Amino acid sequence: MQPFVVNRHGRLVFPSNFQPDLDFSVIDSEEQLDSVIRRDFETKAPKGTEIVSRIESGHYASRYELMRDVALNLFWVNRFAMTMYDKQPVRWRDVPRTREDIFLPIVAPWIDREAKVGAVDDAYRALPVTWSEESEDRVWSGLFDAFGHRTFDATTLPSIKPTVTEALREPESLTFTLANYDPNHRFFSYDEIVDVTDDVPELEALQRWSMVLHNQYPWDRSEVRLTPVGELADDDVVVLFLPRSPEVLRFVRKVKAATASGAGSVTTRASTLSTKQTVEAREPIRPYPAVDVGRSFAVKPKIEALAIVKGEYICTNDDLIRNAAYSWSPMSAAEISQKTGIEQRRYTARGLEEISLDAAKAALAHAGREPEEIGAVLFCSCTSARMMPSTATWITGQLGMMQTHASVDLVAACAGLPYGLSEAVRLLQEVNRPVLLVCGEKFSDKIGTVRPSRMIFGDGASGMVIAPAPEGESGDIDLLQTYAGGPVSQVNSIIWPNPAFDNNITVFGPEVKTLAGRYLAQMIEELAALPDGTGKADTAWNTVELVVPHQANKTMVINLAAKAGLAADKLYFNIETMGNTSSASIPIAIADAVAEKVIDRPMWIFAPGFGAGSVGGYSVMRIDPAVVAQTETGDAVPESEHSAERVPDADAVPRGTDDIALAFGV
Repeated sequence: MQPFVVNRHGRLVFPSNFQPDLDFSVIDSEEQLDSVIRRDFETKAPKGTEIVSRIESGHYASRYELMRDVALNLFWVNRFAMTMYDKQPVRWRDVPRTREDIFLPIVAPWIDREAKVGAVDDAYRALPVTWSEESEDRVWSGLFDAFGHRTFDATTLPSIKPTVTEALREPESLTFTLANYDPNHRFFSYDEIVDVTDDVPELEALQRWSMVLHNQYPWDRSEVRLTPVGELADDDVVVLFLPRSPEVLRFVRKVKAATASGAGSVTTRASTLSTKQTVEAREPIRPYPAVDVGRSFAVKPKIEALAIVKGEYICTNDDLIRNAAYSWSPMSAAEISQKTGIEQRRYTARGLEEISLDAAKAALAHAGREPEEIGAVLFCSCTSARMMPSTATWITGQLGMMQTHASVDLVAACAGLPYGLSEAVRLLQEVNRPVLLVCGEKFSDKIGTVRPSRMIFGDGASGMVIAPAPEGESGDIDLLQTYAGGPVSQVNSIIWPNPAFDNNITVFGPEVKTLAGRYLAQMIEELAALPDGTGKADTAWNTVELVVPHQANKTMVINLAAKAGLAADKLYFNIETMGNTSSASIPIAIADAVAEKVIDRPMWIFAPGFGAGSVGGYSVMRIDPAVVAQTETGDAVPESEHSAERVPDADAVPRGTDDIALAFGV
């Protein structure tokens, strides 16, 4: 898990974005490590020669662009040292000679160092200030101190360092020695790095990068020398590399053993998740019709209550830029908004189970139901780490339910609501008593350094009570549909945990867009061909008064909807303020539509969902504003002036119905 923290300025900070911490428990070979290193450190980072070439060609228009490239270069230079090893200066006389868990770095000199360093410093001085000369000079001072005093060639660094015994076998090889080593040299603490603040989000991120990179060299850099191992004197201070964790040492030993035996690489666990497997996806022998609830079931479903819980912290697009990771391409807050339609997302410091339980309690209270009246509890989520007991049974216990007919978790990702409603309606037939449906997600601690996921996902939960409708009433749910399947690339388009990305969530955008477009077109085509079960229109599609889609990516959904012929004035979004909360997104959007009075009377809505696993589904249902609990639940946290403040009430969140006509260009 990669949780966020709130610093003393009240701002959200994502430590994993600036403190590299690879999960070596899922790395099995040098090839797999090389892939991770290239992805996180090398793809975006220019070499020293490339920076000089860019200077000579006039590539840099401002100091910020140059500083960013120098920082990326330094992260790449330290790619193995900062992910695999801790550094320990020790006098040569005190260095153990036979230990297998202590390593001595061997390096080659950096050719043309003086010329490259001089060109970079001159370029910075000549470039115009981007935002703030004072802030930029402060950041540059730290970055250039590390860049300008680097002595070694970073292009040939091996990930596996030699032990002291192995290094002594090649006495002409070079290692670091430190003259006048001061163990009290300036070192930035974790809190100092987290508490950095700057009015310019981009400079705040760079300042953190600079401090982390400074800590890679906790000594006077001007006193570093490269000395042949065979010429080391007893009083020379060398820099030992110590494995950062038992998993790193396990990896090193495994690679060395494979090399010694000539066994070569082992199969990586990540390979099983490849999105490039070629398995033919064949159409079913006949289509799956939507379920006509009124005709198919004797017990009709009535929606008695809907309650929501939102994450208590607001994470704005500026907050994302303040926390830019070294693996991100440059992007502004405005560009994030343009790409996703999201201005902010909501995070919680509480547990997924806790916010889900609060939503369940609020829904029961609004429905006027006691826990013992509930016949089944369903929990829909794709971010629950709880296996035993399941979250549904845990909620059952926390509510004091001695027994239910069924308490079970469903994993249907962004189609969680239609899957959950379908199962709830089926259970109604068996128990003929209310079913509690809870949808909850917590993404904020599962994102790591992957920017697309960080831009999109948020935290939230909802609770619904679906009960048997009174005798003679038609109920509130007309049609239900669920799907799953597609090409392997679409099934694996969103993965969590993903071993190839340190077990964090990853999104393959083009594949997600393809599956969403496929499902949306199929859904609308089905509804247009079905008769209206309510008797108010000629087709089921014409029954629909409002479309509340899964809040995946506003820009993407708007474009797909236009291609599918979806009427512009029927769409509702709240993704600007919530982000994508997967299974909870539709219920939260419905509640917001009621709070915003977009749903101001009993209204038939079409709620389509689609997402991870190539799942999809929809519900055509009637929402009465009276069933929606109007307040959020959850513990308060200290108020703050900054973007990470607690929002105590749903009405305090700035919202606005989209100008759909403008969005569609009509």
